[in-house]
Amino acid sequence: MSLHIGIVGLPNVGKSTILNALTGAHHANAENYPFCTVEPNHAVVPVPDERLVKIAELTKPEKVTPATVAFVDIAGLVKGASKGEGLGNQFLATIGETDAILHVVRCFSDDDVAHVAGEVDPVRDIGIVETELLLRDTQLTESAVQRLSKQIRNDKGLKPSLDLAEKLFEHLNAGGTALAFPGRDTDTARALYRELGLVTAKKVVFCANVDEDAIGPDNPHVRAIRDYAARQSAPVITIAARMEEELIDLGADERAEFLASYGIAEGTLSQLVRAGRDALDLISFFTIQSRQAQAWHVPRGTKAPQAAGTIHTDFERGFIRAEVLGYDDLLAHGSEAACKAAGVARTEGKDYAVRDGDIIRFLFNV
Repeated sequence: MSLHIGIVGLPNVGKSTILNALTGAHHANAENYPFCTVEPNHAVVPVPDERLVKIAELTKPEKVTPATVAFVDIAGLVKGASKGEGLGNQFLATIGETDAILHVVRCFSDDDVAHVAGEVDPVRDIGIVETELLLRDTQLTESAVQRLSKQIRNDKGLKPSLDLAEKLFEHLNAGGTALAFPGRDTDTARALYRELGLVTAKKVVFCANVDEDAIGPDNPHVRAIRDYAARQSAPVITIAARMEEELIDLGADERAEFLASYGIAEGTLSQLVRAGRDALDLISFFTIQSRQAQAWHVPRGTKAPQAAGTIHTDFERGFIRAEVLGYDDLLAHGSEAACKAAGVARTEGKDYAVRDGDIIRFLFNV
């Protein structure tokens, strides 16, 4: 699966600048006025993984394909967005299609970049965006309750769905998120969540966008975001988006050296991929087939047939078994043949839960 992240926040917080920094190219228009992003900007970025590099060095494939992360930069949300203010509900719907949310929060002061609320206040800004997301979900759930109330007259089997929707509406209307709804882990709830595309069901990574001269740990705006995020058990990353965007045309080594001079050990993409993987509890497995080494993301606990299905549906449908090497075993022994000779290669069946770092060859028949 490709990790799919929606970038949200108020106007002029640096979302498009961050997208450019993430992709290493000037994909998105970043200007000093609200709603310079009208259509969502999409970009698919390869995920750096040193393990895939090592696997390729040992196995010498003709092609190396990393896992990917897809970003969508959504127009700035404003107070009243759930009622059509700003650019309205069309962008809230786009957020519903993502796996996780990167909530960009402005932590920099700049007289040349207007703030829609007049001054920098990260916690207030977070509250504005979260309120609009919650109102959107509440409205959708209320509409579902009304629809199911009519349909149940002719289909009594819809009662569990109606009961669930009513309880969810009460929860959302009281200020709770879909992610915190006690009844979310049922088949009925999962089906309703998918149908409605509830945005407050998404895991959130907060991104504090700071000035390059305010990157350190003592930034009061960043501390305020960390305190707020801790109450939600949400991760926070800190970046200087404008500075990283300006480094796009540098080589990787030069860019890393420049960032290190500011005490930044990890670039935006690496920080975000790590935070997103952790938030969604994703792991990576690798395949070496048809002269290609490739990395794949799956949720932790995914069984072998479903992992095979991320490559092709035929692999899952006709799954026979999985031939598995551990990444550390391959590094220790140097080749697949040596792993087999050492007895560390394994054959696993349909109940095997894929582990992070597994190198798998799937056998199937359709």
